[in-house]
Amino acid sequence: MNCRLHLILLYIVLHFSLPSSSQTALVECEDTCTHIHGIDISHYQGDVFWEIIGENTRMAYVYIKATEGGDRIDKRYENNLRVAHSHGLKVGSYHFYRPKTPQEKQLQNFATQCLRSEQDLVPMIDVETTAGLSDSAFCDSLFRFLELVERHYRQKPLIYTGANFYDKHLLGKIDDYKVMIAQYTEREPRLKDDRDITMWQYTGKGRINGIKGYVDKSRFMGKHSLREIRYRHR
Repeated sequence: MNCRLHLILLYIVLHFSLPSSSQTALVECEDTCTHIHGIDISHYQGDVFWEIIGENTRMAYVYIKATEGGDRIDKRYENNLRVAHSHGLKVGSYHFYRPKTPQEKQLQNFATQCLRSEQDLVPMIDVETTAGLSDSAFCDSLFRFLELVERHYRQKPLIYTGANFYDKHLLGKIDDYKVMIAQYTEREPRLKDDRDITMWQYTGKGRINGIKGYVDKSRFMGKHSLREIRYRHR
């Protein structure tokens, strides 16, 4: 038997042999609302059964980690990107930003992996640390990198960050960018400057058929839609 097919069958057997209480736990936000949902993943999710995720009509998009800093490449990125595409998912790529690493080196790392021709969604930049820099130095570093990314991909990237991190370090400074805000609460995020939020990552412990452990889940806010972050090939 083909090894991949064997793993899929094993997953199905294990999933459907779970007691009913465990299956009930798989009922999540996207099962009870009408928002546009998606996931983001990295090598931490291990083997992903894209065949199963591709059949989940409630998952409209996926962001896959490509790189981090100046030289780190997610070891599962290339395979995840290729197989996710083959199963019809709208795919984007993200880079974890390291403020003290030269911006040109980070762009080269990201651009080498995240090819323009392979993207359905605009690039996403994961901003979670100042690396001990002052807010002024941190923002100078970040804005320089964002300019390089925009110049290379010919469109503004999506910025991912936490609600608390935004309020402390980015308040009123990235109004020209669409943001995905991480806040793991039942209430929708509201930033101190009341700025518009495009997307909300509402849990880091989501469950979905096709991924064995936890996965980050997000959704669009208000009237925002997938077309706003589609990669414009030109």
